[in-house]
Amino acid sequence: MVPLFFTVGGNRPVKILPNIQAQADGHPVLTYTYNIYSSANDETPAMESRQEAELLLEKKLDPNYLGHLAIEDPGKLFTYIADGNAELSTTEVQEVIENIMHYRNHPGLWNLDES
Repeated sequence: MVPLFFTVGGNRPVKILPNIQAQADGHPVLTYTYNIYSSANDETPAMESRQEAELLLEKKLDPNYLGHLAIEDPGKLFTYIADGNAELSTTEVQEVIENIMHYRNHPGLWNLDES
């Protein structure tokens, strides 16, 4: 699993974890659902493992979890579900969408060899 890291809202570092990441016929296939976490500078391998283990759980327990973004129709319909301990502002959600779509439109940027 290779997360994406970027900053939204000018000063909120976030980490994006796709629910599923796979290879199909040698080409990367990216999910349509992304989990969003506050990104801490002191993140440990144990924290990363816990977040990855929670990906398919209905309720995420990680205190850094900010919710998830579902892409229903790329470029047209996005749904942000704020089911974490905190939530993103409308502007921050828009920035998350723009960043994810940038990576989806340029798959070479998503380093899949790290998983």
